[in-house]
Amino acid sequence: MESDDAEIYRASSARSSIRVNSSNIWRTDPGEFFSQSSHREDDEGALIQWAAIEKLPTYRRITRGILKDEEGPPREIDVKNLGFFEKRNLVERLLKVAEEDNEKLLFKLRKRIDRVGLELPTIEVRFEHLNVHAEAHVGGRALPTLINFTVNFVEGILNDLHILPSRKKPMQILSDASGIIKPGRLTLLLGPPSSGKTSLLLALAGKLDTDLKVSGRVTYNGHGMDEFVPQRTSAYISQYDLHMGELTVRETLAFSARCQGVGTLYEMLAELSRREKEANIKPDPDIDIFMKAASLEGQEASVVTDYVLKILGLEICADAMVGDEMVRGISGGQKKRVTTGEMLVGPARVLLMDEISTGLDSSTTFQIVNSIRQSIHILQGTSVISLLQPAPETYDLFDDIILLSDGQIVYQGPRECVLEFFEHMGFKCPERKGVADFLQEVTSRKDQKQYWAKKDEPYSYVQVKEFAEAFKSFHVGQKLGDKLAVPFDKAKGHPAALTTKKYGVSKKELLKACTSREYLLMKRNSFIYIFKLSQLTLMALITMTLFLRTEMPKKTLEDGGIFMGALFFTLIMIMFNGYSEIALSIMKLPVFYKQRDFLFFPAWAYALPTWFLKIPVTIVEVAAWVFLTYYVIGYEPDAGRLFKQYLLLLCVNQMSAALFRFIGGIGRNIIVANTFGSFALLTVLVLGGFILSRDDIKKWWIWGFWMSPMMYGQNALAVNEFLGKRWRQIPSNSNETLGVQVLKSRGMFPEAHWYWLGLGATLGFFVVFQFLYTLALTYLNQKGNEVRRSASSTSMATGVGSITDAGQNRKRGMVLPFEPLSIAFDEIRYSVDMPQEMKDQGIPEDRLELLKGISGAFRPGVLTALMGVSGAGKTTLMDVLAGRKTGGYIEGRITISGYPKKQETFARISGYCEQTDIHSPHVTVYESLQYSAWLRLPAEVDSAAKKVTLHITISNPYA
Repeated sequence: MESDDAEIYRASSARSSIRVNSSNIWRTDPGEFFSQSSHREDDEGALIQWAAIEKLPTYRRITRGILKDEEGPPREIDVKNLGFFEKRNLVERLLKVAEEDNEKLLFKLRKRIDRVGLELPTIEVRFEHLNVHAEAHVGGRALPTLINFTVNFVEGILNDLHILPSRKKPMQILSDASGIIKPGRLTLLLGPPSSGKTSLLLALAGKLDTDLKVSGRVTYNGHGMDEFVPQRTSAYISQYDLHMGELTVRETLAFSARCQGVGTLYEMLAELSRREKEANIKPDPDIDIFMKAASLEGQEASVVTDYVLKILGLEICADAMVGDEMVRGISGGQKKRVTTGEMLVGPARVLLMDEISTGLDSSTTFQIVNSIRQSIHILQGTSVISLLQPAPETYDLFDDIILLSDGQIVYQGPRECVLEFFEHMGFKCPERKGVADFLQEVTSRKDQKQYWAKKDEPYSYVQVKEFAEAFKSFHVGQKLGDKLAVPFDKAKGHPAALTTKKYGVSKKELLKACTSREYLLMKRNSFIYIFKLSQLTLMALITMTLFLRTEMPKKTLEDGGIFMGALFFTLIMIMFNGYSEIALSIMKLPVFYKQRDFLFFPAWAYALPTWFLKIPVTIVEVAAWVFLTYYVIGYEPDAGRLFKQYLLLLCVNQMSAALFRFIGGIGRNIIVANTFGSFALLTVLVLGGFILSRDDIKKWWIWGFWMSPMMYGQNALAVNEFLGKRWRQIPSNSNETLGVQVLKSRGMFPEAHWYWLGLGATLGFFVVFQFLYTLALTYLNQKGNEVRRSASSTSMATGVGSITDAGQNRKRGMVLPFEPLSIAFDEIRYSVDMPQEMKDQGIPEDRLELLKGISGAFRPGVLTALMGVSGAGKTTLMDVLAGRKTGGYIEGRITISGYPKKQETFARISGYCEQTDIHSPHVTVYESLQYSAWLRLPAEVDSAAKKVTLHITISNPYA
C-alpha cells in the first residue's frame, strides 16, 4: 500500500526531463548494478535473491535487501534488523576514506534517483527588505542591579500602559537586507564580529527572539514562514555547543536522528522502488541497503549516524563522553563537530550554519565544508555557512558570497565577481592576501586605507552605506534586484520540499526516545541516587536512636506529642528528599530549550519520563525509611497501617519532587530556584499544621493552611497512627480516646476518612505541580539571553573600537616587573580509565592514553605556537602543564627553570587562558578585569598602579 506522499513524488516527477523506457540501457546489464565480485556464482545468487525481493509488495520490498559481507555469499536480510556492526561495516565499505569516497557515494545515490526520472525537492530562500533592531538600556541602566531591575520593571509596566515613553535606545542589527539563497550552490556568509551574521541566519531559520523588532519578508519557494514549519524545513546550527555531557558522541547524534525522523525519504524510496521494478532495474546492493536503512524511522541507532560520524571525523571519539565543565569529555573542536552533526543527521533541506569552524584546525574545516559542498551540489540542497576567518582553500569551495558589515549587505553574488566589485570601488586585494581576510577588513575604518588602489586620487574613508548603495548599481546587484522583482513561481516548487508537520516522528516514538535518553542519564548519574538512598538510610538510623520505642510510652498527651513529632520529622525527610530535583532539572534546561525550539519533541514528552522513571527509585528510598523506622520507633503494630503509611509517603515523595521540578522550571537559574525552593519549603512547613496548629493560625493566613500540601500529608499520617488500637484507651477525665485527643490538641481532623482525603489531596497536588512544570517547559525561555547578547555585542564592538582608536595615540604607561622563567617537560604521559562504552566495543586495554611521551621546553622571550589537528591533545597537554587535571594518570617530569614544579607556587606565577569561556554573567568587562587584577597582582602593587595597569590592558590589548 503506497502513501499519499509517494503520490506526491510520482506526480512531481512527471516534470522531469529524464524518462525510463523499454530500451533503457540499465536493463541490458543487470550485473552492472551490483558491486564487482570475483565469484560469478555470488552474482547469480544475488540476482536470484533480488528476483524474490521484487515479487514482494512495495511496503515489504523497501525493508528487504541483499547484504554482501566480506566473507561468505550475499544474503537476504530484513533492514529493520540490521545490527550495529553490520551498519558500521556497511558505512566502512562505502566510505573507506571519507575525503575521497563521500563524493562517489553521493553520485551513486543521485545516479540511482535520476535513472528512474525522480525529482529531488529543492528550496530557494528569499529575504526582502529585512530589518531587525532591538531596544535596550545602555550605560549604567543596563547593569543588573537591584535598583535597575526595580526601575526597569516599573517603567516597563508604565510603557505598556502608554503612561511613560520608553527610555530604551534602539539598536539596528540588520538594515534593509535582501537576497536569494539558491539551491545547489554553497553560500559563504562573511563579516566582521557584530555585523549581524547570526541575526541574519536566525531570521532565515525563523528563530529570531520575539523581543526583537522585525520587518521585511522571508520566503521558502515563495511561501511565507507561516505556511510551513521552518524549524523542521531548515536546520540552524548554532555557534554555541550545548549538549548533555553524560552522553557519548554517538548517543547524542543517535537521539537527534531519532527525534528528527527521516522526513519524506521513506515515501521517495517507495516510489523509487516501484519505478525500478517497472523498469526491471537492479540497484547496487550496498547503496540499496544504505538508502533503505536511512529511510526507516524509530531506530535507536540509524545508519545515518554512522555516516555523519565518518564524514565529520568523529569515529575516533564516537563512544567517548561529550563532557562539560564538570565532566571530562571530548575536545572543543570535536564538540563543535558534534553540534554540526546533531543537525546533519536530520532530513532538513536547508542548512544554516553559524561559525562551525570555531576551535577547528583548517584541514578539518576544509574536510567538513567540502563534504557539505558535495552534498549540496549533488543532492541539490540549500546552505549558508558563516565563517569568521576561512583559509583560502576553504574559501575557494564556496559558490556564492554574502558580505555583511554593520548590518548591511555589502555584496551578494558569485565568488568570482566579489574582487571585481571592490576593484570597481577602488580597493584591491594584495596578491598574497587571503580574499576572506581582505573582505572582512576592507569595510573597516581601521584597515581600509591599506587596500586603496587608486594612488592618483586622494583616499577618504568609504562608509558601509556607500558600499551597499554602489552594489545595487553593480551588474551582480542589478541581476539580483531583477530576480527579486519577479516573485517565485510556487507551481515550480516540489510538493514535498516544505515540511508542514510539527514533529518528525509520531508522539509515541518521541516519548520512547525521551524515555530511553532519560533512563540512560539516570544510569550515568546513578551516584546521585545511591547517595540519596545512603543519606536517607543514615538519617533513618539516627532517627531510630532518637525516637526509640522503649523510651516512648503511649499514655498521655505529651507522649502523643512526641509521636506526632516523629511523624513530622518523617514527613520533612521525605519532602527534603525531593529537593535535589531543582538542580537536576536546571542542569538540563539549556539543552532542553535548544531541542524544544528545534522541534525535536514537545515539552510533555520530556516531562513525563522525568516523573515515571523515578517511581522505582522512590519506591526503594521510601521503603528504606519506612521499613527501617516503623517498628523501631514504635508506631501502631498493624501491617495494614504500615503499608498505608508507606503508600502515603510514596505519594508525598512524588509530590515534593514535582514541586521542586516546577520551581526549577520557573526559576531557570540555580540561585533563583534555590531561593524560591527554600521559601516554598519554609511556607509549607510553617503552615503544615504542626509548627503552628490550625487554631493558632490567624484568620487572614488560614488560606495558606488549606493550600499547604504538607497539611494533608501530616493529617493523613497522624490519623493513620492515632486511630490505631494502642491509642484507643480513654482517659478517666474524658469520653474521647487518647488518639483523638492528641489529634485535636494539634488542631487536626480526627475522622478516619482524612487518611484517604489526605492521600487524594497529595496526589492532586502532584498532578497540579507536574502539569505546571510541563506548562513552564512549554512556554518559558532562557530569559532573553540572545537579545542581551546581541545588544551587548553591538555596543561592545563600538566601545572597544573607540577605546582602541584613542589608545593608539597614548604612551605605554608602565611595565610590571617580573622574573623570566623557563619550563621544560620530559616524557609526559597522560592516560585515563578506558570508558565502558569503548570496552563494550571490544577494546581490551584498561587505560586510554591521551599523551604519549611528549617532551619540550618553553623559553622566556620566545613565543611558541602549539599546533595540531582537532583532538590531537593540545588542551590536554596545556591542562597537564598547568596542573589543571584532577583525574587520570600523569607520568613524566616538569621543571620550572631547572627546579621541580610545585603546583602550590606555580599557580601564582602562571596564567592559564582556557578555551572555555566561563565568566560571571552579571558583571561588566571592566569589573571582571578589575576583580582579576585585585586578586592576581602582588600585594606590593598599590591600588593606583593596579588601576593604571587595568586601563592599559583595556585600551591596548597588545600592551
